[in-house]
Amino acid sequence: MPAGAGFQLLVMATNWGFNGTATAFCEKAKQDGYDGVEVLWPADRQQQEAILTAAKKQGLKIAFLCRGDEPDWKQQLETFRTVTAGAAANTILQPLYINCHSGRDFFEEEQNQSFIDVAAGLEKQTGVKMYHETHRSRMLFAAHITKKFINKNPSLKLTLDISHWCNVHESMLEDQAGAVAAALEHTAHFHARIGHPEGPQINDPRAPEWEATIKQHFAWWDKIAERKRRNGEVMTVLTEFGPPTYMPAQPYTQQPVVDQWAVNLYMMKMLRQRYQ
Repeated sequence: MPAGAGFQLLVMATNWGFNGTATAFCEKAKQDGYDGVEVLWPADRQQQEAILTAAKKQGLKIAFLCRGDEPDWKQQLETFRTVTAGAAANTILQPLYINCHSGRDFFEEEQNQSFIDVAAGLEKQTGVKMYHETHRSRMLFAAHITKKFINKNPSLKLTLDISHWCNVHESMLEDQAGAVAAALEHTAHFHARIGHPEGPQINDPRAPEWEATIKQHFAWWDKIAERKRRNGEVMTVLTEFGPPTYMPAQPYTQQPVVDQWAVNLYMMKMLRQRYQ
């Protein structure tokens, strides 16, 4: 399908598992061909300035992950309100979007709804796009729960990390086609990690035994890309294979079975080949 005017693929790098400074991370991301970085919004002001300044110097786009971790929903909501506002209001480099780890799986529905309301208010106030991630332990931890929130909030925008749902539902989601279709329609951004029924991350996407699993993930992502291309929209994607113990590790030594950065570069090249 020919892309509409305005379509652009932006592949983001994660510093999760990167052992080095913000400067070194941004230099490596730029050198290896990434368009931007998606990182946790730091609590420390100096760390905030370091990552923002490093990304700006390298000409990289930036996006932030924001969350609270308190078990009390009101306390977590206040943390969420504070960190999202801080990330959106920084004066060094405006984020492309804020990826929200919103609420918790054990909060009541109306308590979790408060996180959606706070994010919507901030987006209206600042113009920074706010996306809610389909992440285990968070508000959108499962496909059927996410569909309920979509039905209640028609303008809800997702960061789709469908690898989590494969693990949560212990399936490749064949029996939840309706919920998956609704999520794909509301996906603004996605995380390119490959999950499977027994875990959120396969050991190596280059290994032939995962061919069918990888094919299924790309079939989901193709739906997002088809809509983005048709509408002439920017499509952002994060390569997010993580370090141990997300990545399987050797017993006793806890050494990762493959190189995390190399696997994410492999995913970046696959994404560019398919969607550029």
